Amino acid sequence: MSEHSSTAGERILLENITKKYPGQSAAAVDDITIEFPAGEIVMLVGPSGCGKTTTMKMINRLIEPTSGRILIGDEDVTDTNPDELRRRIGYVIQGAGLFPHFTVGDNIALVPRMLKWDKQRVSDRVDELLDLVGLEPGEYRDRYPRELSGGQQQRIGVARALAADPPVLLMDEPFGAVDPITRQRLQDELLRLQEELQKTIVFVTHDFDEALKLGDRIAILETGSQIVQYDTPEQILAHPANEFVEGFVGAGAALKQLSLTRVREIDLHEAAVAHVGDDPDEAIAAAEAIDREHVIVLDRFDRPQRWMSLRELRRDGSLTNVRRDLNLETVSLASTLNDALDEMLTSSHGVVVVTGRRNSYQGVVRVETVMGAMQQLQQPPTEAAT
Repeated sequence: MSEHSSTAGERILLENITKKYPGQSAAAVDDITIEFPAGEIVMLVGPSGCGKTTTMKMINRLIEPTSGRILIGDEDVTDTNPDELRRRIGYVIQGAGLFPHFTVGDNIALVPRMLKWDKQRVSDRVDELLDLVGLEPGEYRDRYPRELSGGQQQRIGVARALAADPPVLLMDEPFGAVDPITRQRLQDELLRLQEELQKTIVFVTHDFDEALKLGDRIAILETGSQIVQYDTPEQILAHPANEFVEGFVGAGAALKQLSLTRVREIDLHEAAVAHVGDDPDEAIAAAEAIDREHVIVLDRFDRPQRWMSLRELRRDGSLTNVRRDLNLETVSLASTLNDALDEMLTSSHGVVVVTGRRNSYQGVVRVETVMGAMQQLQQPPTEAAT
């Protein structure tokens, strides 16, 4: 892994921004002022046609504001050359928007090449970013987008947006076109990346649960991009500003609290662990010592591969060639307890493996832990436990 230190996020200020389209009486975005703090993920949520995407696209001037100012850091970018501005702002759209006739590596290298980086620096950056989004550089660099799953394409889309190390990342419904399990993994990946990178991310979604999970702050918008409430997820759940926001929060606010608690905030359990190439007898002895029926097998990078029963371990060569179980249920430290519960309901082990940076093994979450956390969340904070 390279020692590349990334550019931290800068604050974004939209000041009295209006967008009027010719021939339309009402403004698409009507005189809004909002500040996105440096290094935070801010979610823009609202009904279709309320102006959230228009608002976001004015930040990188894909749509030109009719009036108002845009500041990134302390610099007014309203009159900057739009092409230069866009090279300093990462942009991720639904469906990844990759160029089909470019390889994965060429897609990621697009902006660095425009910025005239030298060949070696571009090549190093491509590999570093593939590693960062959890795809093996040697395996994926020379593939074409059509050879990848939707989730992999979306990861490449994020890598491409990060290629020139911009302080600001704009994301327009980026995970809207993938299945729910892939979506959850991409959300976790974004949170994990953000821990490392601390970019300023403006993220448009129509999914309030996604906003709760990802946002440091959420802006709930009405028609004309009017800001109904702009606050932390905790505050919006606890104190919705009006009936419109209550409608967005919807039923089950108590259960939604599970979306605010991260796996990293609860105590993980230790499973019995073995590595590919270990002595199976030692692995069995270690598992029996802590009264476990199954062992989680890790590769040399500590990445979980599969569960193995003690009976399987007793077979000859059981730890020699271990094939990765593509259906292994895992969550990351950035996952919510809601995600962990979802994975457990489909798991035959009653536990879910937890991974951290570079998908390395951290421990397991047990169903009892999640249920205990749920009970604590449901107790009113004023009541003393009897």
